[in-house]
Amino acid sequence: MTFLHRRTVLRAAAGGALAGAAGAGCGRSDGEAGARAADPSGRAGAAAERSARPGASTKPGASTKPGASRKPGASKKPAASGAPSVSKPPALTLAPLPPGLPAQIEHGPRTGKDVALTFHGQGDPKPITGLLGEAERAGARVTVLAVGTWLEAYPQLARRILDGGHELGNHTMHHLDICTMPAAAASAEITECAERLRRLTGGIGRWFRPSRARLATEQVARLARQAGYPHVLSYDVDSLDFTDPGPEAVRRTVLKAVRPGSVVSLHFGHAGTVAALPAILDGLHRRGLRAVTTTELLT
Repeated sequence: MTFLHRRTVLRAAAGGALAGAAGAGCGRSDGEAGARAADPSGRAGAAAERSARPGASTKPGASTKPGASRKPGASKKPAASGAPSVSKPPALTLAPLPPGLPAQIEHGPRTGKDVALTFHGQGDPKPITGLLGEAERAGARVTVLAVGTWLEAYPQLARRILDGGHELGNHTMHHLDICTMPAAAASAEITECAERLRRLTGGIGRWFRPSRARLATEQVARLARQAGYPHVLSYDVDSLDFTDPGPEAVRRTVLKAVRPGSVVSLHFGHAGTVAALPAILDGLHRRGLRAVTTTELLT
């Protein structure tokens, strides 16, 4: 399939995207906790295992699904009160991160050829499935930070994302302005979404990104650590796609700012983003850059 044809297909699929979804954009808020780049020298001690990369080796008897393995003896629970039986999700196995990463990660090492495309997860599943398929055909992997209510509405997308070799993380339960919330309410936003992830995938995911903010406040970063997220995932390239400027503007903004090690902020639920993805991937390829999961970027 040619690039122009792929872009036509994606634009057609984008017609179903929720371009006007409420609260889809996270905006910019530097918060209280400044973040600095991951130290490229930290890669020296990183483990070679990459659980999400296609073709990664698996332990004998492990599931062939990327980044996931099923515990021995796991079986379907018997149905209760006439409800359909539901199998226990496989436990996630995450590759270890190198030591010395900052509490808030804005980008990865600048010395390689990798970048991370990260998507704020909510919106109509049909164009999202098309977007994931387009990324996979191009050999790209992405990181999805999911909103908990979106996971409740479309639980099948959790496994679809992981089975495609992508990463899935936490973007709060209701996508509210978490950095302005009282501690108890902010904690609930993180832990409730984490529980949805655990229920659907067997784990809470590695990454947490605050809703409606680029950086977390000290309070939110502390609450995230307590919930099991040692690092807050920020970004250094903001596509501004949630303002719906059109696919050409999204492409131009991303490719103008991206460089080795960049973490790019994008959003599901916006037609321009879906339509722009083929051109973004093509532009990265022309520069010798490749889109990988955030874990792969940092290891």
